[in-house]
Amino acid sequence: MTPSRLEGLRESGAAESTGTRIRVGKSLQGIERLEARFQRAGFAPHRHDTYAIGVTLSGVQTFRYRGIQRYCMPRQCHILHPDELHDGASATKAGFSYRILYIDPSVVQRALGGKLLPFVADPVVELPARRVRLLARAWDVNDDLEDVDHAEIVAEIADTLQMLSSNRSDTTRRLPLKALQRVREEIAADPVHRCAVETLEGIAGLDRWTLARDFRAAYGTSPRTFRTMRQLDRARSLIMHGNSLAQAAVEAGFSDQSHMSRMFKRAYGLTPVRWANAVAPRSAERGAPSRGAA
Repeated sequence: MTPSRLEGLRESGAAESTGTRIRVGKSLQGIERLEARFQRAGFAPHRHDTYAIGVTLSGVQTFRYRGIQRYCMPRQCHILHPDELHDGASATKAGFSYRILYIDPSVVQRALGGKLLPFVADPVVELPARRVRLLARAWDVNDDLEDVDHAEIVAEIADTLQMLSSNRSDTTRRLPLKALQRVREEIAADPVHRCAVETLEGIAGLDRWTLARDFRAAYGTSPRTFRTMRQLDRARSLIMHGNSLAQAAVEAGFSDQSHMSRMFKRAYGLTPVRWANAVAPRSAERGAPSRGAA
């Protein structure tokens, strides 16, 4: 994971013309932090392969999630499961702002020890004051967290997800986590080249049906989508370093530029050009490459 995520802007003008402001906090392993304000533009329907845990700072945030229009008021939190389609906009003309964490499910799994990945059915939640205080530092993009903070934050996130989970009654089943980790690491090491399912079966020591089911239960998405997201990670890095879209598409393992662009917008809610135009100035301000997308 790279330093930042930017929610997909709708196709109605550049970020600067819509009152959008993005601030990126120092990331920890598997955890990215962002503060954003949207005035007129929201973000187009998209999905990501991480948990997203946010808190609304001002205004009213509205988004469609699992077929229902949701509303998140100031000081309310929202928790989005990996690989769930969602959009977002301001419910009023005043715009809205929020802070958000993007958490790699594999980080959560280290604390869960092979349990089913928690699923929070109602994404808008009122967290107890104690948990809000514990998560406040993680949300605060002005706080340059250190590596020593990582375990405490991950444990608190895992505990919060389990507390709110609608599948917490299923506590007896344990996933073959070491086998699934081997598959995940194999794909992440070289996402440009597609691993045959027979190869993945051999790495995991599982049949393809068990592998598909348990990979999603552990990490919230399929092996194929996980590979596509890692390809897009590579494409973003290449684009940010000045490569053309065509070069980025080839080097990231897509069949052509149009294929990459379709996958890019499906994942992030905006085209590669719009993403680069919105993120690049902010990356330069922080002196580090940035990546889009939620």
